[in-house]
Amino acid sequence: MLRDTWLIFHRDMTLSLRNPTWLIIGIMQPLLYLFLFGPLMVTTVEHTPGFPPGDAWVVLTPALIVQTALFSGAFAGVGLLSEYRTGVVDRFRGTPAGRASLLFGKVLAQAVQASAQAVLIVLVTMLVFDLDAPAGGVLLSLLLAAVLAVTLSSASYALALLLKSEAAFPPLLNAVLLPLLLLSGVLLPVTEQLAPGWLYNLARINPLTYVVDGERAAFRGDLGSSDLLAGSLALLAMAALALLWGTRTFRKENA
Repeated sequence: MLRDTWLIFHRDMTLSLRNPTWLIIGIMQPLLYLFLFGPLMVTTVEHTPGFPPGDAWVVLTPALIVQTALFSGAFAGVGLLSEYRTGVVDRFRGTPAGRASLLFGKVLAQAVQASAQAVLIVLVTMLVFDLDAPAGGVLLSLLLAAVLAVTLSSASYALALLLKSEAAFPPLLNAVLLPLLLLSGVLLPVTEQLAPGWLYNLARINPLTYVVDGERAAFRGDLGSSDLLAGSLALLAMAALALLWGTRTFRKENA
């Protein structure tokens, strides 16, 4: 399994590096938020009660890391649908590679790409906006982002194989991701002080809310925080369910 996983991982990484268009597009959106939205956050955090501890960049940067991992992983299924249309998936069926390895290799490639984009976001924030965050917390937040990319890409691949439609997949994904993203507090934290009661309660149902809160806690070095514990547990639960769904779908598709 390890060898097969490595082969699939190496193949997907090679294809991504040969045509880095998606990697560039994926990093442009968080960088635009960083430069065009970040300065507004500085004033907002200073004059508005209810924000998490830390300055604007400690609040915004981990949220942008989550956003990068979210979109990088969620849209991974688009590439799989292209391979399905061109017959690549059918050719994989004829190989002796383990069916679970096909999924693991692909999701690991997505995790590496999302991590590279997240590192770039952190470096830009440090160099341009003087971000001050503990190294251990930053590394932990990058690890959480990698697990989130694995989670979303696993679910994305499973959904893509169920739909088998390049036309239906992106609209459905956008319809699901947009409310999840807004309710998670990526741009503005959804706290009791800032949000109306119904919106706050709705956000508490969203598991990504706990992941974003956990990322922020890790990023500011608050490793004993209940937010970090809750976010880590929610993320691990989602990762287990997504990998189980993805593995079963790959095995069924390639049976």
